[in-house]
Amino acid sequence: MLPTTILGRTGLRVSRLGYGAMELRGPQAWGKPTGDDQAQTLLNTVLDSGVNLIDTSPDYGDAEEHIGRWISHRRDEFVLVSKSGCPLGADGDPRTFPPHVYTRANVRACVEQSLRRMRTDYLDILMVHMSPSVAVMRAEDTIAELRALQDEGAIRFTGMSGELPNLPEHIAMEAFDVFLLPYSALDRSHEELISAAAATGAGTIARGSVARSLVAPPESVPEPVRRPLADRHARLAAAGLDELADGSSTMELLLRFILSHHDLHSLIVGSTQVENVRANVAAAQKGPLPTDVYDAVRDRLSPR
Repeated sequence: MLPTTILGRTGLRVSRLGYGAMELRGPQAWGKPTGDDQAQTLLNTVLDSGVNLIDTSPDYGDAEEHIGRWISHRRDEFVLVSKSGCPLGADGDPRTFPPHVYTRANVRACVEQSLRRMRTDYLDILMVHMSPSVAVMRAEDTIAELRALQDEGAIRFTGMSGELPNLPEHIAMEAFDVFLLPYSALDRSHEELISAAAATGAGTIARGSVARSLVAPPESVPEPVRRPLADRHARLAAAGLDELADGSSTMELLLRFILSHHDLHSLIVGSTQVENVRANVAAAQKGPLPTDVYDAVRDRLSPR
């Protein structure tokens, strides 16, 4: 049985492992093509495995269309998270997209498009995407539009996909029911902010937690993105975690490390492969790492 928990003050019961649908975006930037049969099998496997938290976004290529086409008939089985502020109508490479816009009109347009694509009447959580400053959101009246969408029943709860340097101000606003934060054994810069968010009663979800450090990034990835990924991969390779894994995979070790954070409710991991989904579920079923193993992983992966 996949462990579940209550996502802060939302009262939503979510699996401690969620699915990140960005991997279903298709041939955009360095994404991989995903056929209809593959997406259908994958998404239904996610739900059949007990994962009931699915995170997506209007700018994740084909992801929302796949969700709507293949699992909208199972809508009462999962908690659906999407984003707002995304540039709509942009085609091609996301690296050349216009910037996110947080006006009331664009926030609403994002929601309307997401509802249409995913064939649903509501989003459980609407995140503000890409961590805008509080000043920008105040100037654009972003929060007022979130409240209006709540009142209309189009969204149930509000969220922030945030990060430093703006995240502390986001938490202090007490305007968001859920926070989606970057956190992994190789990047613990937001570790204390997870606890700060949880202390307000908000739900906390980790992203970017596991897979990207397991393989060296390809040369096609833009250098500003590639450099930190390559650094994390090198640190991981040098850490000798096989000695701690006791026969399990490094992926499992890193996933269970994240689950060991006592103020974290869930983490999202994406994949286009059914076998990876099943392996991640099996790892999450084991729960947090033993304290001695957790401490050893933490020590070996700490920057020197």
